[in-house]
Amino acid sequence: MKTNFIKLATFLTLVTSFAIAQEQDSTKTIEEVVISDTKFAQSKEKSGKIIDIVSAKDLEARKGQSAAQILNQVAGIEINGSNSSAGKNLEYYIRGGRSRQVLILIDGIPVNDASSITTVYDLRLLPVEQIEQIEILKGSSSVLYGSGAATSVINITTKKAKKDGITGNAYFNIGTQNTTEKTNLYGQELNQGFGINGSSGKFNFNTSLNSTEANGISEAQGVNFERDKFSRISLNQKIGYKFSNKFNLEAFANYDKFISNYDLAAFKDSDLNKYASEQLRFGIKPQYKYKKGEIYLNAAFANLERNYESFNTWTLTLDESYYKSRTVNADLVNKLDLAKQVYLITGVQSQFMDYYQSGAWGEVNNKITKFSIVDPYVTAVYNSSFGLNVNTGARLNMHSQYGNNVVYNINPSFNIQKINLRILSSYSTAYITPSLYQLYSAYGNLDLKPEEDKTAEFGFEKAFLNKKIILNAVGFYREEKNKIDFINLSLPPWGQYRNIVDKINAKGVEVNFTYLPVDKIKLSTNYTFTQVENSFTFLQLIPKHKFNAGVDYQITKRLNCSAQYQYTDHKADLIYNPSRTEVELKSFQTLNSNISFKVDKYLSLFAGVTNLFDVDFVEKAGYSTRGRNFKVGLNFNF
Repeated sequence: MKTNFIKLATFLTLVTSFAIAQEQDSTKTIEEVVISDTKFAQSKEKSGKIIDIVSAKDLEARKGQSAAQILNQVAGIEINGSNSSAGKNLEYYIRGGRSRQVLILIDGIPVNDASSITTVYDLRLLPVEQIEQIEILKGSSSVLYGSGAATSVINITTKKAKKDGITGNAYFNIGTQNTTEKTNLYGQELNQGFGINGSSGKFNFNTSLNSTEANGISEAQGVNFERDKFSRISLNQKIGYKFSNKFNLEAFANYDKFISNYDLAAFKDSDLNKYASEQLRFGIKPQYKYKKGEIYLNAAFANLERNYESFNTWTLTLDESYYKSRTVNADLVNKLDLAKQVYLITGVQSQFMDYYQSGAWGEVNNKITKFSIVDPYVTAVYNSSFGLNVNTGARLNMHSQYGNNVVYNINPSFNIQKINLRILSSYSTAYITPSLYQLYSAYGNLDLKPEEDKTAEFGFEKAFLNKKIILNAVGFYREEKNKIDFINLSLPPWGQYRNIVDKINAKGVEVNFTYLPVDKIKLSTNYTFTQVENSFTFLQLIPKHKFNAGVDYQITKRLNCSAQYQYTDHKADLIYNPSRTEVELKSFQTLNSNISFKVDKYLSLFAGVTNLFDVDFVEKAGYSTRGRNFKVGLNFNF
């Protein structure tokens, strides 16, 4: 059965890749709209950036994959841990940077964990089934989004009510949990959930509940290591009320929790360690449109708690640690149309965060460990009738501990409509304050300076054959100053966060190619080249070359199949033993395939396989990666 399934999946992949449509071309081009680079909807062609979009259709074609796995296939993004055990922590590397330089938004609201080292949001909390679309804006975006948006902004839009009346769906899928050493066809991962949405007159709502249970692979790499379990539940409630054509109010409440076993370290197993993360978020967004513009407030509160139970090999006891962070974010944004082709975006963003810690790794009192930030900012946008577009702005960071700092950007682009060519360039600065953990934990350092980034980029986007073929490429150069790194010491506390004196330079190229021969076939590829100079510990997991290719084929109105190929170049890593051994992780290639069938308007089925050829590879030294795995599922609409 296993061999036949592999043959079938291989055949479908080959058919998909080399299919030649025999029907008349009916390709339709729809103008894409983006939000990330101005905080308001505008035509993608008027943007001065190459913004990658993972659409609802793309998510459907990759059904069964996690949000981290899907993002890992986007040009310029490397998410280490996305192909490891379900509970493995994720590390984000974009444009030569690392996790703390990536800002994640959910429905336009910054999400983070103020008690963690990097403060970056944990994508393990978010089930992919709640996502409608993802926008990825690469490069420094601190003018619009503040500290932390130094290498990328990932804006995740969750699902909303779609039409009058009440509709809903329920899904269930089951999958395997295999490594290349341990394989079977038993269902060891269960995903299930339902969603109900509707609208009546001025009122709309969307409710979703999702859960996952996985008897997963071992986090650490080794022979006969026990499986590490992972469990997650997520509830998301959104409501909206349209008071008039001018005034609209949206609100949300969100609860996420996951529990996972984890191992001692690289190559070291444990059946005692347990980790739990629990998050509660809620917020509101009132929006008002007036004659020459619109204004809205994005306000949210988040409470996140993490608990660790870790076996201590010195005392042979179980140590417990507790972390808690609270974050308040309020962003008041106004768009004013100054003239037909000119508008001004002004805003004030206020943030508060604190951090509490207790247990084996020391006490941290949140009466002291807190930040407050108030940032006014302004951006001017000019879209000319002859193709010139300019986006330029500045932000004043007013930080409770680090005082005032100014960041700015200038982003001109030119659209030559006659030949469907868009030329773009930008220069921007970013400002990243140390995390509360880096300042106040047992390894903290109150003398830390903020990190400073400068990024320059130049690129183009060209369309051919009536936009059936789209090619874009961006070259970037990024300079980082005062990088914060963990330095081992010979005296207590044995390690401390410190600023690195040397500057870090990163440069690279990101290329995307999309071909739509007919409306039923989409071929896409992307290539990323990244080179980091003066590389230190946290930067060593960045592959120099990375290539992705995908094909989506709508065989019939009911039958669809897709495949995704990925090549990841070799990279260096450190094993954290007393000698800090450096190892080389070999390059690898993987292939995923998916097929879905719509039985009728109520029922659809899908089957997917990841790492089709069971390639043995390593993402992080000493930790397991997933081998060939299968997943099947069904979805009911009502």
